[in-house]
Amino acid sequence: QVQLVESGGGLVQAGGSLRLSCAASGRTFSSYAAGWFRQAPGKEREFVAAITWSGGRAYYADSVKGRFTISRDNARNTLYLQMNSLKPEDTAVYYCAADEALVMVVSTTSSSYWGQGTQVTVSS
Repeated sequence: QVQLVESGGGLVQAGGSLRLSCAASGRTFSSYAAGWFRQAPGKEREFVAAITWSGGRAYYADSVKGRFTISRDNARNTLYLQMNSLKPEDTAVYYCAADEALVMVVSTTSSSYWGQGTQVTVSS
């Protein structure tokens, strides 16, 4: 079992930045691929970014490429999402997820472990 707790959400103006954190506990976090998803009101949950267990490779949705950066610190059991140049359409609840299989994090919304989410609101 892996427990995930997100933090760092909030209200920011368009063009601003936020950094989300996801603290992991339980089994060895470094054994898992991890990622970020988001869900806006009335919309389905969508993939944002993912990273391999080692942190050596990252994947991004086209909508955030060049603006968001995913990273991890396995020594601290923490996953990060640096979000720059935020837009109102980035407004959503952001969730971190983890799975032993990278494909589950990159290609599906069916990862084994999920956090409770943190709200990000970008005002225009």
